[in-house]
Amino acid sequence: MRNRFLALPLVAGAAALALTGCATSSASGNASSNGTIAVVASTNVYGSIVQSIGGDHVSVTSILNDPSQDPHSFESSARTQLAVSKADLLIENGGGYDDFMTTLADASDTKADTINVVKLSGLDKGGDAEFNEHVFYSYPTMVTLVDDVTKRLSALDAGDKATFEKNADALTAKLEDLESQTADLKKTYDGEKVAYTEPVPGYLFDAIGLDNVTPEAFSEAIEEGDDVPPAALKDTLALFSGKRVQLLAYNDQTSSAETEQVKKAADQNDVPVVGVTETLPKGQDYVSWQQANIDAVQAALQK
Repeated sequence: MRNRFLALPLVAGAAALALTGCATSSASGNASSNGTIAVVASTNVYGSIVQSIGGDHVSVTSILNDPSQDPHSFESSARTQLAVSKADLLIENGGGYDDFMTTLADASDTKADTINVVKLSGLDKGGDAEFNEHVFYSYPTMVTLVDDVTKRLSALDAGDKATFEKNADALTAKLEDLESQTADLKKTYDGEKVAYTEPVPGYLFDAIGLDNVTPEAFSEAIEEGDDVPPAALKDTLALFSGKRVQLLAYNDQTSSAETEQVKKAADQNDVPVVGVTETLPKGQDYVSWQQANIDAVQAALQK
């Protein structure tokens, strides 16, 4: 994947910056102004992780947190830029997923440290293979992130270190439970063939042992916003007419004529469609979101 988000428009005067379809929470505030640690995360996925650890001791801004928003389209606002400039800690996905964070940081001249989750994960081994940057579906990566965030918050606010560590232990236990559930599912469903419109849930599928057989040319074109080669579309549609897959994972936050055609083919051939997202649905935290994903995949596999 390459730069799926729109570039940040750097124009003279902060008031000229416009925000399209995304929202922020707690867009100001830092340790020096209100006694909390100011954290800016590129999406509410990471914002949720930080909030669970920091509680009342952090003020979290999640730049992308609208579940109806196509997360591939982003423009900044003066409010977003201000939040970054006042941040004590920044969290980005990395891997080309949210390059706007680097642009925002450079424009604000912030001195805050940045956690790059892709680098933290160690999952990107380089080479010729296309890297799946959706590391927020990797539970071991989230465990590593919890540990890193806890250490950084403790360094910024040593007085509340015990609270951060207690909250982190509770969150880690929940994440490890998610890992345990996927390991149990793998005992039953290892090797089952599945498809997706984009590799959003790829790490979850890997943990369950599912075999994605979507033609690479199809999912890559969808992810890049390119036209799908006719042969790739034909081969993808054939997965459902022949019922060669157990489910289709469909990115609910993006759509195109080709993805709608694929979804229709799955429906017509009684192949379960599992909706997935790249940001948290309204009212959910990271753990409840991923629990719902596991439950939905399991239900589809049982049909």
